[in-house]
Amino acid sequence: MALLNFKKRESADKGPVNPTVEAFLKNYSIEVMPRTASKVDDFRALLPEGTRVYIAHIEGTPIDEMVATAKRLNDEGYPVMPHFPARIINDEATLADWIARYQGEAGVDQALLLAGGVDKPHGEFHSSMQLLETGLFDKAGFKRLHVAGHPEGNKDIDPDGSTKLVDEALQWKQKFSERTDAQMALATQFAFEAGPIIEWANAVKAAGVDIPIHIGIAGPAKLQTLIKFAIACGVGPSLKVLQKRALDVTKLLLPYEPTDVLTELAAHKAANPDFNIESVHFFPLGGIKTNANWAINNGGENARPVNPS
Repeated sequence: MALLNFKKRESADKGPVNPTVEAFLKNYSIEVMPRTASKVDDFRALLPEGTRVYIAHIEGTPIDEMVATAKRLNDEGYPVMPHFPARIINDEATLADWIARYQGEAGVDQALLLAGGVDKPHGEFHSSMQLLETGLFDKAGFKRLHVAGHPEGNKDIDPDGSTKLVDEALQWKQKFSERTDAQMALATQFAFEAGPIIEWANAVKAAGVDIPIHIGIAGPAKLQTLIKFAIACGVGPSLKVLQKRALDVTKLLLPYEPTDVLTELAAHKAANPDFNIESVHFFPLGGIKTNANWAINNGGENARPVNPS
């Protein structure tokens, strides 16, 4: 297979790239699952080399499929960040086995640790903090560890609608970041409105948490698809952005694109260089190819593939 070449975006029909959005998209990451990744013949036709690819571990997915997907992506030139959902990991021995397999078979040295969307834990773990406390990731020499952030709270963690437990967890993660050699970041749930995201990020910083934020953004998708995922994932106040759009018959059938929210966030970052959102993490709810092409056309890495083979 011939190596792919990349060149600067040249797409007259899309208009000029917004330079602040282009800068904000630098080093963006994207998420896949084994079953969605299997539908992509070659990621080098979609993503610039070096793009971080998260692999979501959904309950019921065999670890063999996760490791095989990680190896395939690593072989194609992408740093891989598999999910480690605490509530589907039975015990410390299982965790150690997963770490060893990812390292030995797929060259993985980074991970996203989270509780996982399972009501009843399969074993002894129920939070990302417990996974970190085992010390296994540090012992294995993982270079990067990401943990979850929640710009609009999380009712699974705080059923009363407050952010008390989420805030306490952030303080714990801050203290852990000070004693680990791994680089850390907060990878967040997606949201649709820039204002609440900016307020949350500023509040995180004011609380003394200096872990960089990788903000979750939903990629282009049908409006009905996004509303379904947003409700299922507990997206809070910014859901009204989608609901308002659904009431506009001129936009109801048009696909949602994250242009507005990213334009506002990018402008804020440009005006406030010390803003603690470091990069963008895409949830490709409308498909990997759709999201990747949107990123290319909006200046992501300022590159696009040509002559794929």
